[in-house]
Amino acid sequence: MKIHHSIILGFTLAATLTAGATLAAAQEADAPPRLHWSFSGPFGTYDPEQLQRGFKIYREVCSNCHSLKLLSFRNLADPDGPAFTEAQAAAIAATFQVTDGPNDQGQMFQRPGKISDTFPPPFPNEQAARAALGGKLPPDMSDLAKARSYEWGFPWFVLDAFTMYQEDGPDYIHAILTGYTDPPPGFVLPPGGQYNKFFPGHAIGMPKPLSDGQVEYTDGTPTTVDQYGRDVAAFLMWAAEPKLDARKRLGFQVMIFLIVFTGLLYFTKKKVWYAVLHDSDLLKPRTPTEYKS
Repeated sequence: MKIHHSIILGFTLAATLTAGATLAAAQEADAPPRLHWSFSGPFGTYDPEQLQRGFKIYREVCSNCHSLKLLSFRNLADPDGPAFTEAQAAAIAATFQVTDGPNDQGQMFQRPGKISDTFPPPFPNEQAARAALGGKLPPDMSDLAKARSYEWGFPWFVLDAFTMYQEDGPDYIHAILTGYTDPPPGFVLPPGGQYNKFFPGHAIGMPKPLSDGQVEYTDGTPTTVDQYGRDVAAFLMWAAEPKLDARKRLGFQVMIFLIVFTGLLYFTKKKVWYAVLHDSDLLKPRTPTEYKS
């Protein structure tokens, strides 16, 4: 009888530990896969065609809930960006309705956007956003690619310092957009929650925003969720750091200057100290009287 109870207790304990391990694994988010980006590394640059596709994804999908309040329409025509012309940027701005005012009657009014305007938010205020989305507040996407990252732990963060890997944000955004799956057995989702294997805790409030073939590309690029995620993540990286290419060029020029400057200092030092090192009269010891003279 004791052996029988021991066996039952052992199986019960094993089942409990297995269920606990499964739940713990479900609660711990998977590491987002590291992708290759055109702008990664010290010599990487943005791909204008990818930025245009990413903007298309934001405009047709993300802008319904997420704001981009730190970006102006004129930025779309900036160098090293999506390569829109000023006329194209102005035409894009005109398709948005911007709140302006007050007018002569003291009332706010809607007008077509101008190239100097910032991207208008989809909701007039945070309370309206929460009311429309079941209490959830979508984050602003202006600096999302710089604000979001993933902790890789030791020793990977040390290696990242040497490889200059700074694309955790775009990796994370792409992973979230492609990480929607069915929950594992035993995982209980909160009301209105969706299971995402890359989201911390796995229960994300945002419904799956993208599906294959949802947004049409005219350049022959595959219309898959994976490609959508890559394109919009690249666009959001540019939105968060639009001067990245210029900063890299300036950094490269500074490094060239420092190398040349170091060489000039070295040869100047050799020229100045040549006489001291090769003149025996200057090197021999002197008496106090000689120093005074």
